[in-house]
Amino acid sequence: MKTCNKFFAELFGTFVLVFGGCGTALFGQVGFLGVAIAFGLTVVAMAYGIGHISGAHLNPAVSFGVWANGRMSFKEMLVYWAAQIIGGIIAGALLLVIWKSAGLGNTGVFAANGYGPEFAQAAGDGYLKLSTGGAFLTEALLTFVFLMVILGITDSRHENGKFGGLAIGLTLTLIHLISIPLTNTSVNPARSLGVALFSDCATWSACGQLWLFIVAPLVGACLAGLAYKCIMGDCCCKKCKE
Repeated sequence: MKTCNKFFAELFGTFVLVFGGCGTALFGQVGFLGVAIAFGLTVVAMAYGIGHISGAHLNPAVSFGVWANGRMSFKEMLVYWAAQIIGGIIAGALLLVIWKSAGLGNTGVFAANGYGPEFAQAAGDGYLKLSTGGAFLTEALLTFVFLMVILGITDSRHENGKFGGLAIGLTLTLIHLISIPLTNTSVNPARSLGVALFSDCATWSACGQLWLFIVAPLVGACLAGLAYKCIMGDCCCKKCKE
């Protein structure tokens, strides 16, 4: 498949993920469970809709983990990153248009990610006052888990790869159920950036906290890419190959 096809597939897929998941959080009034399911469903839909074109990464952390695992080139990863970031920002911008057209006023948190007392107060009931270290650990660990599932289910040695989209979507649903009350669940820098740009940074420190939701998922994804290599005996470590 040509690079331009993959670029537009990733742009569209990430747009659907952010628009569908964050849109549900903003307008759906379905609670944490409904938002978690919405994010999972968008991944399932895109996995089967565009997975044959680009692999449906929809997430810079996923592409980073796949690169760290040796399954894509650095140049191709950068193309995916550009597409995913653009798709996320377009989704955030259109959500803002709908928000304004509905006369909802100040955007406030606007489904952005965050942590700490200010975020918990701004986000509302059910959110916990997580520390910076706790937020970093949560995002890195859950991204690690997410990537291990993705790398495993998409491994050419896996016999049930046709169910990959469902497994990945259910994993993302579980991740959201765990961490929405903690960080509003990122595990995806494009998702975080796409809505943080349009949130009200004067209400809380969304822009100041954005770095964590870029760095932590990338750290978790890189560790997963390397760990999966060693688990499968593909790393350069002599002991792993014995």
